[in-house]
Amino acid sequence: MTKNTPKVAIIGGGPAGLMAAEALLPASIEVHLFDAMPSLGRKFLMAGKSGLNLTHSEALEPFLTRFGPASPLLAPAIRALDPQALRDWASSLGVETFIGSSGRVFPKDFKAAPLLRAWLKRLRGEGLVTHVRHRWLGWTKGGALLFDTPSGHIEVEADATVLALGGASWPDLGSDARWTSWLEARGIGVAPFRPANCGFDVAWSEHMRTRFAGAPVKSVVLSFEGESHRGEFVIAKSGIEGSGIYALSSALRDALAMKGGASLTLDLAPDRSLERLTADLLRPRKGQSMANFLRKTVAIEGVKAALLRECLPADAFSDPATLAQGIKALPLKLEAARPIAEAISSAGGILLSELDEHFMLRKFPGIFCAGEMLDWEAPTGGYLLTACFATGRAAGLGARAWFEQQD
Repeated sequence: MTKNTPKVAIIGGGPAGLMAAEALLPASIEVHLFDAMPSLGRKFLMAGKSGLNLTHSEALEPFLTRFGPASPLLAPAIRALDPQALRDWASSLGVETFIGSSGRVFPKDFKAAPLLRAWLKRLRGEGLVTHVRHRWLGWTKGGALLFDTPSGHIEVEADATVLALGGASWPDLGSDARWTSWLEARGIGVAPFRPANCGFDVAWSEHMRTRFAGAPVKSVVLSFEGESHRGEFVIAKSGIEGSGIYALSSALRDALAMKGGASLTLDLAPDRSLERLTADLLRPRKGQSMANFLRKTVAIEGVKAALLRECLPADAFSDPATLAQGIKALPLKLEAARPIAEAISSAGGILLSELDEHFMLRKFPGIFCAGEMLDWEAPTGGYLLTACFATGRAAGLGARAWFEQQD
């Protein structure tokens, strides 16, 4: 590096920070990446523990709607690194992908570690300098970046900075949102963090909690305020969790915050009409127990039967029409969202109005922001990771363009 080579500090070693580095390195820029943890990409590795859902094969236009109010800012970045481009990028690292039955895209071996290893090897080969166990503490009075390291506090001067510090979920893996106070002190608007793609508390009976905790509830339709999703979820001791719940978690969370309560509606027999269920339940029981009758007549057993007992009054089981209605539209009262530390992701963060189209802070030229620390949210299914990759790349390219304007 020459004395006049610009230096960029990237803070955060997740997908957004690493993709910013990838965008910067070809421009002969000195790139240093700092992370508080002992190794990079820890949350990325955890997200891939049960199978790395890299992106989604959904057509791009509906894909872009998954980010709600944030779509206008995120759309150009995602168009520039769309799901197919992400698959091609993974392939360039020697990681081939496939589309699952749900449309989700996974590495063929399902693992995150091989991709991360190959990526870091390539980035370091291109000149990326990494610094682990460097916890960012904000800025000094003189504007330098301040870090807490095993050797004590150090100051780092940089010509530009990319912040990719994550949100507030899974804080043990590094995204603890401590940075919010340092940005707010500089007058940057930050929306409070809230859990996203999260579970919810339910006041289960002791029987439900002890007998069915961990049980999956499969092939159901979950509905709330006009939005419905077919999927599955899991009974937890505290309530419910799982992909079917996460698809509705944003609306449920907001309703709980505004109204103090929310009721999720479950269709436990989505392939049977109400009319057919009612006719089936009108058949004579012929001495069968209610449990056997439900199992043999309408295929309701196990955890689904337990949910009916939990949520319907006892007299509903003596009225076939009421019982059929309960099976098709079972109300499940939710008490609260689970804590943000348990959530898959978070909503909230730097207000998008604080950023220009290159993800640079309008009030502080030369400081770029990317990833989950921005105020957006998306469902699981590859959307979250895609936006982290895309905004990281956009921030890195934004820093490159900013340097070019300085010449």
